[in-house]
Amino acid sequence: MYTFLQQKITVSVRMSCGKCRTKAMKIAAVESGVNSVQMAGDKDQVIVIGEVDSVRLTRSLRKKFGSATLVSVEQVNN
Repeated sequence: MYTFLQQKITVSVRMSCGKCRTKAMKIAAVESGVNSVQMAGDKDQVIVIGEVDSVRLTRSLRKKFGSATLVSVEQVNN
């Protein structure tokens, strides 16, 4: 099993409605190791903070929305 550091992951997802934003937040929140989930950038970016696999998160969002792009991964200093 991999060990992940606390990180801030930003994923851009094409969302057209409020329900889509809610679904994206739910998908991100159920990933193991998530501490917080936020929407940013005109509400088309999902920001996740925690010990999360960024590739797995992006794939989960891509599976539901068809288009999801990993924008950035930054280490969070505690």
